[in-house]
Amino acid sequence: MQASPTLTVPEDLWPVADFFFRGLGPEINLNNAGEAASLFQSFFWLYLTTVILTVITFKLGFAKKLPLLKNVVVYTVLVIGTFLLTLMLGLNLPLAESLIVTAVVLGLYRLRLSRERNGKQA
Repeated sequence: MQASPTLTVPEDLWPVADFFFRGLGPEINLNNAGEAASLFQSFFWLYLTTVILTVITFKLGFAKKLPLLKNVVVYTVLVIGTFLLTLMLGLNLPLAESLIVTAVVLGLYRLRLSRERNGKQA
């Protein structure tokens, strides 16, 4: 007896993951090329969103400028690590939502810090 080539899509996804996986339906037939492509496309968009938010969070939170080679290493590890996190936790935990909140908080911190620095210089 063979296992069924279907994959059940969870119904209780977090908002960002739900946005990307909304049109897939309750089950995906992995033998159907169109449904499998939709699954991979939805995961790709969730992954790309997570990478962009991670890069923004890193840029806002890391104040020190790095040399080019160190930047390449850091961003390579960031992209690989984000893929693993999105693959394991992207649907089960609010990964993208947490990165949005973190980026907003760090953005407000940076804005306030720059205003204080400009106020001291004037």
